[in-house]
Amino acid sequence: MKEFDVFTIKSIYRDDFRVRGYQFGEGEKTLCIVGAMRGNEQQQLYISSRIVKRLSELESRGMLDPAKEVLVIPCCNPYSVNISKRFWTIDNTDINRMFPGYNEGETTQRIAAGIFSSAQQYSCGIQFASFYLKGTFAPHVRMMETGFEDVGMAMKFGFPYVVIRKPRPFDTTTLNYNWQIWNTSAFSLYTTTTESIDPVSASRAVEAIIRFLGVIGVVRGGSAKTSVQEDQGAGPLVVHDENLLNLRADCAGFFETYVKAGDPVRKGQLLAILTDPYEGTEKSRITAPEDGAVLFMHLPGLAYADTSLFRLIVR
Repeated sequence: MKEFDVFTIKSIYRDDFRVRGYQFGEGEKTLCIVGAMRGNEQQQLYISSRIVKRLSELESRGMLDPAKEVLVIPCCNPYSVNISKRFWTIDNTDINRMFPGYNEGETTQRIAAGIFSSAQQYSCGIQFASFYLKGTFAPHVRMMETGFEDVGMAMKFGFPYVVIRKPRPFDTTTLNYNWQIWNTSAFSLYTTTTESIDPVSASRAVEAIIRFLGVIGVVRGGSAKTSVQEDQGAGPLVVHDENLLNLRADCAGFFETYVKAGDPVRKGQLLAILTDPYEGTEKSRITAPEDGAVLFMHLPGLAYADTSLFRLIVR
C-alpha cells in the first residue's frame, strides 16, 4: 500500500487541507473508490476505512493482482468532517456539485479539479454517496442514464437493487456524471445510514466491493467469494427512479413508522402514522398503495407537510 496526498491546499492559520489517497498495486488503473464527499457522511468514511483495511490484508497475503491499480480516497472534505458540517466550511458550497472542477476557480472547484485529475484516470469508479433527504435506504447501486451506464456491471455488486435515473441539469456537475462522460464506468453505492455508522450495512458494502474486485480481476482466488446476495436467487432488481412511488406527508406531525428500509410491503399495509405534536392524537395514516418494498424511509421524528416519507419499489 502506498499512502500519498491526492490534493493539497496550503493553509495560513491551521493545518494544510489534504485529500489522502491509498494506492494498491501499480500499472493498469482499474478502480477508484471515493468515500465521504460531505462533512456529515460518517458511514461513507467508515466503509472506506474498512475497505483500506481489507485491501491491506489481502495485499499482504498476495491476493491482489499487483499489475492492477486501485485508489481509495476515504475523505474529500476533512475540514467539514472535523466540525460535522455537511458542506464546505466557508461558503456552504457542495464539492459534489463542482465537477469536473476548475483549477483557477473557487476553493471547492479547485478541490474537485484536484480529485478528478486523479479519479478520471481509472476505468471504473465507485462513490459512497448520500441522499439530499435525511433518511435510511435499502442498500442499492445507483446510476445515471447518460448513455454510458453499464447496468450489467452494476449487478455484479450483488446488492438487491440497481436504480437508474435520468440526470437533471444540476447532476451534470457531480462526480458520477463526469466519470461517465470521461469514459469511466461509474457507480454510486448507498447503504443504510449517513450521519451514523451501521457496521452490518458497512460489512455488506465491503463484501460487495470485494466481490466486484473479483469480477474485474483485482482480487484473486477465493478471497473474492462473499455471502452478498446469496439469498436473492434471481439477482438484483433493476428499477428506474421515475417508477418509484413517492409517499408524502399530507400534514405535519410526529412520524411514527411500522416498517424499515428494505422491508417488503403489501397493498393496504400500515406503514406509519402522523400524530399531533401538541395533543398526541392521530392526524394521518400512511399505507402502501401497491405491493412492493421500501427503498427509502424518512427518519422518525418530526415531519412537515409534503415531506417525502417513503419511496417504494413496486413489484
